[in-house]
Amino acid sequence: MDDQSRQGRIQLRPRYEETDQGGIIHHSRFVVWFETARTEWLREQGLPYRALEERGIRLLVSEVQVRYLRPAYYDDLITIETTMNKCEGARIHLTYKVLGPQGDELCRGLTVLACVDVARHRPTRLPAELVQLASGHPSTGERT
Repeated sequence: MDDQSRQGRIQLRPRYEETDQGGIIHHSRFVVWFETARTEWLREQGLPYRALEERGIRLLVSEVQVRYLRPAYYDDLITIETTMNKCEGARIHLTYKVLGPQGDELCRGLTVLACVDVARHRPTRLPAELVQLASGHPSTGERT
């Protein structure tokens, strides 16, 4: 299986407004960073959110778990690793590792996304491209 297609990696620098008075990143920002990492991973797979929405589907967060291990600080270069663990029916499970500038693990998390048909407001099967990634058979379609 091609683990590269199941994994993504982004880097960012926390902004001053994301901190408390001590320069420590507020805990709520980690969940926002998960969203940023997930969005970029989907784009790398040729499935940007915009294209999914144009197809009439949305991926809505149905579960979030966060485990804080160490603080993150203003202006440190942070790395967020995203890994798709599984796809099943209308759900996709992703895990995240947030790493500090020295590679130390600051936080780990999980999100479960539900695929929803926008017009019907009902769950629908995940796009075939995501299911193919999970099964180890990446899509041969053109990337956008």
